[in-house]
Amino acid sequence: MNINALTKLSYGMYVVCTKDEKQYCGCIANSLIQITAEPATIAVSINHNNYTNECIKKTKEFSICVLGENVNPLIIGTFGFRSARNFNKFENIKYEIFEGLPVCTDSCAYLLCKLIDKSETNTHTIFLSQVVQSEITKDDTPMTYAYYHNVIKGKSPKNAPTYIPQ
Repeated sequence: MNINALTKLSYGMYVVCTKDEKQYCGCIANSLIQITAEPATIAVSINHNNYTNECIKKTKEFSICVLGENVNPLIIGTFGFRSARNFNKFENIKYEIFEGLPVCTDSCAYLLCKLIDKSETNTHTIFLSQVVQSEITKDDTPMTYAYYHNVIKGKSPKNAPTYIPQ
């Protein structure tokens, strides 16, 4: 089996944000799909090791920031390669609060989500959620995972669902 065939699937680039008792947290996600338009329902995959996973399970809510091709690269580095367990990811990131959840202002759209159900795999949780609010925030082409790898030359951290060891 050629595992690299999976790199031909289409993905977007997102920041999934939530909170704990003291601060906001979030991580990069690329495995997100729309399940239905009415009611608006999405599914997102988050690694068990990500602190964001633990916080979504507790709060049962999160925001999704859709990253555009012109996003500040600091956002991907901050949310993709550091843990909120020991680092304030929002310290140097511009954001706004909607319904108690952080949204990166450099994103091209956002969704606010309420957890409906979850499914566990060996390494990831798939969160099935209802979209309760959404807005387009700027005119930018949404970034695909292929664009991130081929144009920006970005790497995948080991917690990414699409990580393939070299």
